[in-house]
Amino acid sequence: MNEPMLIELPKIVDPRGNLSFFENLKQIPFEIKRTYWIYDVPGGEMRGSHAFKIQQEFIIALSGSFDVILHDGTREMCFSLNRSYYGLYVPNKVWRKIENFSTNALAFIASDMKYDENDYVRDFEEFLHLQTNQ
Repeated sequence: MNEPMLIELPKIVDPRGNLSFFENLKQIPFEIKRTYWIYDVPGGEMRGSHAFKIQQEFIIALSGSFDVILHDGTREMCFSLNRSYYGLYVPNKVWRKIENFSTNALAFIASDMKYDENDYVRDFEEFLHLQTNQ
């Protein structure tokens, strides 16, 4: 799976409150090695602005909303996340930034790798150079 894609998660509707979930290699195409979340983002701030050489991610808006802007080296795509039963699969070698956080937004991210600073590409020009030299 090399393309970013929205994935609809199971949604169990119940009058007491709904429930959604995802599992390794079922709803998402990788085994989870790490999870983290982004919250309390001040108005107008942006997160991300990097790519991963190897790492893949799955991003969900557990609360509130935000936009995930992706760039594959030739085109830019915007995904607005605002439902907790949809997640965005982000493959490696895709530049990502997250912006337009609503008040009390909570972004949950599952990754297929433990944190490794050497996997990050933090300069967009370097990212474009890597994309053209693959």
